[in-house]
Amino acid sequence: MAEQDTLARLRQSLACIDAREWGEAMASERVALGVGAIDAALDGGLPRRAVHEVFAAAMADGGAACGFALGLALRMAGEGRTIVWVQQAMAAREHGGLHPHGLIGFGAAPSVLLVEARDAVQALRAAHEAARCRALGAVVLELWGPGAAPGLTTSRRLSLAAAASGVGLVMLRLDARPQPSAAFSRWSVAAAPSVTLEAGAPGHPSFDLALLRHRGGPGSGRWRVEWNRDELAFREPALSGAVVSLPSHRPARTTAWRDTG
Repeated sequence: MAEQDTLARLRQSLACIDAREWGEAMASERVALGVGAIDAALDGGLPRRAVHEVFAAAMADGGAACGFALGLALRMAGEGRTIVWVQQAMAAREHGGLHPHGLIGFGAAPSVLLVEARDAVQALRAAHEAARCRALGAVVLELWGPGAAPGLTTSRRLSLAAAASGVGLVMLRLDARPQPSAAFSRWSVAAAPSVTLEAGAPGHPSFDLALLRHRGGPGSGRWRVEWNRDELAFREPALSGAVVSLPSHRPARTTAWRDTG
């Protein structure tokens, strides 16, 4: 009975949003990442009222993908707003859970609320409910494995919920390959070397990014960025030539997948 009531409420919510309103919402309230080359490729930034997919380029890049997903969520949430992180149990077993000290070091604590889900179905339901809550800043949905792919219909529902509430949703996919979905943007993330700070202190978290899909235009590309915890923004690393375009003469390692939708 509870599931039938939830489904009825979902259908009622979807009926309130027609295609024109959804399209306008997708194009509004763009959030800049902080790196000029990336924001230019995204026509000013990513729309807040949308779903954005983040894939780990390889098994060893899961931590980097989590960091980039958290950075996107913080950019969308803004200062002082809560982020709900929905984690599938298998992802926690295979990759590990969120660490409070790590969140503090990233500049995220105490704004992250962790929701542990038994399986992918439960995680998708929890993320959908969270995405409908206008009081939240953003939602991160962490799924593990190719079998957890939400599909076009489910991802469309998540997109509509984000468009209606204004709560951005970052779908973090680990040990998985891209499949057709309703996500507005799709990213592949790999770990990158950071620049050591003074006195040998660890540098800022650094990422190699590949934009695999962008529904707002043709802006694909590849960049190296780092996260600034004080400004809660991405920026160019202090390395010569660190931000580059996608190579035209050869495929980039992080863009080897064929994007099908």
